[in-house]
Formats: sequence, C-alpha cells, structure tokens
Amino acid sequence: MKFLDLCKVYIRSGAGGNGCISFRREKFIEYGGPDGGDGGKGGSVWAEAVDGLNTLIDFRYQQHWFAKNGQAGKGQGRTGKDGDDIVLRVPVGTEILDEDEETVIADLTELGQRVLLAKGGNGGWGNLHFKTSTNQAPRRANPGQEEINRTLWLRLKLIADVGLVGLPNAGKSTFLAATSNARPKIADYPFTTLHPNLGVVLVDGKEMVVADIPGLIEGAHEGRGLGDLFLGHVERCAVLLHLIDGSSGSLIEDYQTICNELEAYGAGLAEKPRVTVLNKIDTLDAEEREFLKEELELAGAENILLMSGASGEGVTEVLRALRPHVEAKREAEKPVDPDAEEETWHP
Repeated sequence: MKFLDLCKVYIRSGAGGNGCISFRREKFIEYGGPDGGDGGKGGSVWAEAVDGLNTLIDFRYQQHWFAKNGQAGKGQGRTGKDGDDIVLRVPVGTEILDEDEETVIADLTELGQRVLLAKGGNGGWGNLHFKTSTNQAPRRANPGQEEINRTLWLRLKLIADVGLVGLPNAGKSTFLAATSNARPKIADYPFTTLHPNLGVVLVDGKEMVVADIPGLIEGAHEGRGLGDLFLGHVERCAVLLHLIDGSSGSLIEDYQTICNELEAYGAGLAEKPRVTVLNKIDTLDAEEREFLKEELELAGAENILLMSGASGEGVTEVLRALRPHVEAKREAEKPVDPDAEEETWHP
C-alpha cells in the first residue's frame, strides 16, 4: 500500500429542503386550512479518527465528498426526509487544515475523535408554520438553507514515541529492523527510505513506537533531497534519536547538519529531548571510538552513546536511555480524573 501523508479534499454539506405551500382539500371539510410541511435537514460532513489506517491513500482516489440534500416538505403536514451524513475516516494523528494550508481546523490525535467539518442546512418552514389567528391561510414558505462548500487539506503526522533522525545511510532503518518486527528497505546507497516506517520496540517489558523517516541532508529545509516534508512525523514524538555514522569521514559536519536542519524546521524539534548515538562502531577500534566520542562532545553533543545496529552492540543501552523520556510524556498526557477525591491531610 502506497504511503500518502498529504492530500486535498473538496467537501459539501447537504442543502435543506424547501418548505411546502399546501392547503387541506378533503370532501365534506369546509375549512381545510394550510397543511404544508417543513423541509428536511441536509446531511453534514464529519471527520473521524479510526483504527487500522496509517495512510491517506484512500483520499487520492476520492477527493470529492458530498452529503445528501434534505427533501422538500409535502402536503398533509409531512416533513421532508433528512439528508444522510457522510464521515471521512482518517488515521489517528491527522491534521485538518483550511485551504491556506496553515490554519488548523482540527487535530485528531485520539481514536474515535470526531469533528464537524460542514454542517447541513436546516429545512425551510412550510406554510403550516405561519398560520396565526389573523393569517389563517398563509401563502408563504421558507426555502431551505444552502449547502456549505469547503476545500480542505488533510495532513498525517504519525503517532510515535521515538523519532529517528540522521543523514542518509546513518543506520536508521537497520536500527528499526534490529529492534522491531518492521522490515524497512535496507541498502548501501542514500535515500533507501522513501517514506516513514513504524516499528514497535520492546525493552524491559515496555513498548515504544519508533518512527523512521527519510534521511536529511544540508539544505533540506529549502527542499534539497527529499526536503523536510517528513519531519512532521516526528513532531509528536517524546524524544528524538539522533544517529551519526561513525564510519563517516565528516563526523562533526554530519552532526551539525542535522542540528541546523531541526532548528530551521522549527515546530519545537530543536528543543525536544534528544539522545545522540554514534552508530556503526563495529567498524571502529576502541581508540577510534573514544576519539570520535570526544570530538562530538567538543562539538556540543551531550550524553553520547555508542551502538552498532548491525551487530547489536549497545542497542539495549540506547533503548533504555529512550524509555524515561517516553514514560515522562505518557505520564504528562494522562487524563485527570475529575471524580477522584483529593487526598486530605490528617494529623
């Protein structure tokens, strides 16, 4: 299934049905009076976060979503049928943006969360509604409310606990494959990963969701390489795992490139907790490992860990370093129970 994280949709709510102008006409009934019914309500357009989806590919093939109109009222006081609502089923983590691609209308971060995108029009009143003691035969009815047309953007930001960042070929996909059941493409050329991958990692009996995004290069915020299009998928992460290729001949430049791109992207990524890891240490001897670690510390990196995703050396220590950040965020996002009684002090 193709991964799609940004798409444009056109929605339209249903128009309300028109009210009816009608008079009762029955045999042996001398004064029938008005009996025009009201129009039905138009259908509304909703968006709902559902389980089992991790892409917006369905909206590539259906971009127009139109709700049904309400039916017009009829004689004998009959109300028109309401139009059916339609629901856009989107993955958890979907942002709904206005046509300008900047104004956030809704952010569906919880399973089952619903939001009204376009309300259906109310039905018009029939002439039965306008009957009074001084106007017993009204010949007027209201038209139904018009429909609402909107152009919206859907943008998916994956829900993950840990986000992998680094240059192409830094070993991100290898790390994900070594620690989870995910099977991303792994090869010895840049930009092997063309779309984000998710994997569930287990450490000390606790699960974490790790997101692997395509590698960044210098100038990604200006659109170079694959640009920073996929950085949105790590905006919601509790911690970033910055992998640095230990076999690279430009270690410090690689580290600073990623730091600069995170700063240029904004959205608070540069301020997120970060675990810096010197990867591919299986290609280094003990002296080289110590030297490169000191070089990174002089460049501003803190709490550097050593790891080899290919051989598994140091992987568990890295996962354990990530866990406190993930648990801290989960604890902060726990809903507060309003019914819980406050603990009172007793002597």
